[in-house]
Amino acid sequence: MSNAEPPPLRRLLWLALALSLGAAVSLGITRFAYGLLLPVMKDDLGWRYTLAGAMNTANAAGYLLGALTTPRLMRRFGVARVLLAGALLASAFMAASGFFTAAGPLLLQRLLAGVASAWVFVAGGLMAARLGALAPAHAGLLLGLYYGGTGWGIVLSALGVPALLSAAQGVPHGWAWAWWGLALGCVVATAGLAWPARALQNQEHAAQSQSAPAPEHRPDHLPWRGMALALAGYGLFGVGYIGYMTFVIALLREQGVGGGAITAFYALLGLAVVASARIWAGLLQRARGGGALALLNALLGVATVLPALTGAWPVVLASGLLFGAVFLSVVASTTAFVRHNLPALQWAAGISAFTIVFAAGQIVGPTVVGWIADGPGGLARGLVYSAAALWLGALLAWRQRPLAGGPR
Repeated sequence: MSNAEPPPLRRLLWLALALSLGAAVSLGITRFAYGLLLPVMKDDLGWRYTLAGAMNTANAAGYLLGALTTPRLMRRFGVARVLLAGALLASAFMAASGFFTAAGPLLLQRLLAGVASAWVFVAGGLMAARLGALAPAHAGLLLGLYYGGTGWGIVLSALGVPALLSAAQGVPHGWAWAWWGLALGCVVATAGLAWPARALQNQEHAAQSQSAPAPEHRPDHLPWRGMALALAGYGLFGVGYIGYMTFVIALLREQGVGGGAITAFYALLGLAVVASARIWAGLLQRARGGGALALLNALLGVATVLPALTGAWPVVLASGLLFGAVFLSVVASTTAFVRHNLPALQWAAGISAFTIVFAAGQIVGPTVVGWIADGPGGLARGLVYSAAALWLGALLAWRQRPLAGGPR
């Protein structure tokens, strides 16, 4: 692939779709499938909500470690190798989660899976940003397609986990079969990543062959003060959204929602994630400051608080659809912010910076919401806390302005 002759838009769209398998592995399966398994594992292993939430806190802590190490790994081994190695390791750690019942080993597996998934997500996000640079007029759509791949992972989890749990009914710790099935899905998706990784290697080599950057454009010389409000808003997004994705299935079970309805709820949420690529493409293309992050955070807060206010099925379903249609576009909005405001040589460092604060927020969210859920008010009160964090993040992001001197 050559920068001198950009490929046709159709090829770029196919590359973005294939690349989205990385988002399916790193978040759609490795992170979010756990929400479907949490109620079963909690009942089987006698967990409190605090420990159940700590499993996703461990995953987020691993994600933070992975985000911190990704830039150095990409400089040493290349983006494509980091992407594929991370996907293979995430698959292995998912499978390992089916071999343990003690909390300690399970926490370790969730942490290691988080490290690997961060490698995949950051590397894939950088590749998606580079695809957008080849077709600037369609960059918002290409970014949305990549991040929307998370939705395919959610759909696979929503349909696959209940089927695997049903097939393993009566088997001791039957939830282990769901972990193994999900790991197999990750392996298949990793095989599909080989094509975009190979196709984008030439572009990576071209970027590495550029002349040495000016001091103010060095990859490690980010304008931290100028980006502070967007980073803070995104960190609070990490705090707020993960409470919903960790505990909403458990809340629906407490409200008496049947298994078939829960499967439909989660699958439709995943399909809404896929559709979000089209819904918000224009906004991601236009918004150069924190406007997109602010609007999407605010909408996400509304979606998060609805199940805490009522168990009415139409409202709950609307919550899932709205949440799915918004939350991965929040992630895409930060990549768009980086692409709009930083030189290309700083894109990897910029995406990693946002991933780091995202991971830090996710470390706080699940355990705190679980701790709140173990007290008066239960899970509903925990989701109110999550919504408040999202609305505060929206307020901070709304004040973020485009960076002076950034690309236009």
